[in-house]
Amino acid sequence: MANFAKPSAPRFSVEVYQNEFLPEGGRDVHAIVTVTSTGGATATRATPVDGSAAVVIMVDCSGSMEYPPDKMRGAREATAAAIDTLRDGTSFAVIAGTHVAKEVYPGQGCLAVADSATRAQAKEALRGLSAGGGTAIGTWLRLADGLLRRAPAVIRHGILLTDGRNEHEEPEALRATLDACAGRFTCDARGVGTDWEVKEVTGIASALLGSADIVADPAHLTEDFTRMMENVMGKEVADVALRLWTPVGVEIQYVKQVAPAVQDLTERRTQAGPRAGDYPTGSWGDEFREYHVCVRVPSATVGQEMLAARASLVLPGAVGEPATVLAQGLVRAVWTNDLAASTAINPQVAHYTGQAELAQAIQLGLEARKLGDVDGATARLGRAVQLASASGNADTAKLLAKVVDVVDAAAGTVRLKAKVADADEMTLETRSTQTVRVKKT
Repeated sequence: MANFAKPSAPRFSVEVYQNEFLPEGGRDVHAIVTVTSTGGATATRATPVDGSAAVVIMVDCSGSMEYPPDKMRGAREATAAAIDTLRDGTSFAVIAGTHVAKEVYPGQGCLAVADSATRAQAKEALRGLSAGGGTAIGTWLRLADGLLRRAPAVIRHGILLTDGRNEHEEPEALRATLDACAGRFTCDARGVGTDWEVKEVTGIASALLGSADIVADPAHLTEDFTRMMENVMGKEVADVALRLWTPVGVEIQYVKQVAPAVQDLTERRTQAGPRAGDYPTGSWGDEFREYHVCVRVPSATVGQEMLAARASLVLPGAVGEPATVLAQGLVRAVWTNDLAASTAINPQVAHYTGQAELAQAIQLGLEARKLGDVDGATARLGRAVQLASASGNADTAKLLAKVVDVVDAAAGTVRLKAKVADADEMTLETRSTQTVRVKKT
């Protein structure tokens, strides 16, 4: 393990967990790359950030937000709480989203700088938020992107709240917007109530490297928005990439973030030089993330060994300048005729392979349930219960128990519940990709 640090920035470390031993002719190498960031500044509202962060809050103001009225009221209160959580010096703006996007504060294509006066003005402007119109989320994101691009901030972040489906915009238009915004800012997305589309909200968060969640009861919006903004205010470094360098003859099969949530990064690679590619990880504060890397090496004979990949955390430099290496670790391959060594599965690799299967089993099970495929749903969700139980993922196990009656968790024997609340099903689907770390022994 190697560590590098920039002055007054978080310190990054990389650890690689793998079984490097392969049988003769074996080619696929699996490794869990654990990245930890520590030592960043403690975020409080009184700690000025000198313009290093910019945040745009996008509030759904479509007509459905007035039914029931506590959704619009909850959105106003939650946005006010998020504004109160901004650190002095943070650039910010508020957008009202319907079938068009409108600037609520400060207006005129600008961002305000957070202090006691601008916070008070912004909260006063929120009083004018009212519900009416349709939903075209791409317009909200495009306006947020334009505002954030005017800020010289290092951390650029959006918070998006919606209560309905993106009915006034073609799916292709939203996808094009997400493709354009990817890499320019990160975004957390929230669905309030139960009339929104899970895949739309999670798709927005995934494309923009943020979190997604459900807030079924509008009364909990303030708590959620405050926690989200506290997390944003704790970010210290943006645009960090996981760089994988591989020797000649080595092919990368996939790269997935597996903790704290499953997210496939394989197709998001950008070339970073000969045999090197960057995978985006977004912004970092004090936190950890884990990545499952699978590479295919050339076939070799017993006794040979090689460097299969080098995993580095980097800050890309300006045009013509080299990247800053924050930390790095090595993935190895060693060929052996020791059957026990070559067939052993590293505990971290096994755990996160199971967590990825758990997420897929939930999603496929819920899809089968929606289609009326009782046998398929029972089999998939039973497997999910089994995996959640074996891995100690208690939170997911509790969510599954609201959708199925568990007969035998260890065996994965379940019965579908006859009636399931929309909020319970949507919560399970939205949080299906959340994972737990390997149990300490």
